Amino acid sequence: MKKISLALLATSILAFGHGSVTPQAIDTKELKQLGEKWLEKNPYEGDQKAIAIGKYAYSENCARCHGLDGVSGGIAPDLRYLEAGVEGDQWFMERIRGGAVRNGNVYMPPFEGVLNQEAMWAIRAYLITLEK
Repeated sequence: MKKISLALLATSILAFGHGSVTPQAIDTKELKQLGEKWLEKNPYEGDQKAIAIGKYAYSENCARCHGLDGVSGGIAPDLRYLEAGVEGDQWFMERIRGGAVRNGNVYMPPFEGVLNQEAMWAIRAYLITLEK
């Protein structure tokens, strides 16, 4: 019985070690609101409040697959190496909004409708601060 209890405990720690598996909405009311139109360039680059919110949002929604602080364990791309600048911003937004499906398999769920534009850009602002 003791071994079963330890196995269940270890399994639950692994299952929830990088956050919930249910996408989590993020409170972004402290950030400059961006409106309805989706931006092509990150408006929060260098914004310390946005970076802090982005770090929290990342840990709640992305770390379980992309790893803590963007360091992937091989399940999903290592997000520390995303292209910089507008090209990287556009790729990031395309992927986070629409997700990734290959051969009918969902590799990443779409976050549009779960996260608002402000939360997505805050995550991007956080990611570009990570050391490679």
